[in-house]
Amino acid sequence: MAAALASPTCCCCRRPSLRPSAGRRGRRPVARCALPSSEKRNSFSWKECAISVALSAGLITGAPTLGWSAHASPLEPVIPDVSVLISGPPIKDPGALLRYALPIDNKAVREVQKPLEDITDSLKIAGVRALDSVERNVRQASRALSNGRNLILGGLAESKRANGEELLDKLAVGLDELQRIVEDRNRDAVAPKQKELLQYVGTVEEDMVDGFPYEVPEEYSSMPLLKGRATVDMKVKIKDNPNLEDCVFRIVLDGYNAPVTAGNFLDLVERKFYDGMEIQRSDGFVVQTGDPEGPAEGFIDPSTGKVRTIPLELMVDGDKAPVYGETLEELGRYKAQTKLPFNAFGTMAMARDEFDDNSASSQIFWLLKESELTPSNANILDGRYAVFGYVTENEDYLADLKVGDVIESIQVVSGLDNLANPSYKIVG
Repeated sequence: MAAALASPTCCCCRRPSLRPSAGRRGRRPVARCALPSSEKRNSFSWKECAISVALSAGLITGAPTLGWSAHASPLEPVIPDVSVLISGPPIKDPGALLRYALPIDNKAVREVQKPLEDITDSLKIAGVRALDSVERNVRQASRALSNGRNLILGGLAESKRANGEELLDKLAVGLDELQRIVEDRNRDAVAPKQKELLQYVGTVEEDMVDGFPYEVPEEYSSMPLLKGRATVDMKVKIKDNPNLEDCVFRIVLDGYNAPVTAGNFLDLVERKFYDGMEIQRSDGFVVQTGDPEGPAEGFIDPSTGKVRTIPLELMVDGDKAPVYGETLEELGRYKAQTKLPFNAFGTMAMARDEFDDNSASSQIFWLLKESELTPSNANILDGRYAVFGYVTENEDYLADLKVGDVIESIQVVSGLDNLANPSYKIVG
């Protein structure tokens, strides 16, 4: 049976307040999704507001569970200090979360990255003042690149230095082009150029990682391990939706922070485990799949005839390696920040039995929520469930998926060479 999630109940109503949402705001046409209709949806949803309130209240009234039981009991988590809960606005962009999650420590490149990311907030300003703010962002990034170029180059892995120099040259040229775009008052061209420049920055930062930074514990070292990152495309056939026929979701898997979890998933992808599988849950809070047909609650390893399970795996910000087998609450680390938080729409994680931290197998879910009221580690999932990736393209369309929609395929785009101990290559 598919893993279930008990919804917290809003204080002003008897029924659970986590219901399928009517739509996402600011929806934009995306080339990789077939959109016969250009009709836009409402820009505000009271249901979305209720979801955020209910999730925030869940910190006190009990946490929802992504376990196997449909009637799981609520937990009673210990609440961290208010100073921890209100620690500033959370980062919600999946690309930014992935950049900050890299195991690097190079202040110079972060000083280029930050003003480029701030362009997103600048574009929220009404009228021409937005471009004035963008221009300040661009100038700040340009100064940071000029002043910190040698420090950035010094942080690159030696084998990747030549590629890094080329990328920094492209970044400098791109910043000049973005400056001209702003001077021409071409607001529509800002965001695409920003995306291009942040891709350069992200690749430079990835080139700073020299090998895999730690040893996976011996008891898990023979499992499929993703020692780095990988990208996959998930193609879903949409049923009974006149506005959307099918969609391809690009997903980045982060093995630096979740090598066992991401490796398990990528190994199943190469086994074609998810191909042809239906979406099994879509309730406005999560989209979930991965429960195979038959009595088994996960992937049966043909070499053992048993369900393959993996441990709960959590990377804490500031730690050099993940912790395994216990939630952060169980470890007493109430103020700890997870490196991969449940902040982005389309955060990808493993479902498991509520009462068994090490019961995850093949069932996965994507989170569908706004996070203004649930910043990092102030929500009900961080530190309890293993995040191992983010949907980076077409994530808004996850809200359109319904139970019965079919995953036609998941294909690896890059990073398969980072998978160690792949079991799909073993005969039987």
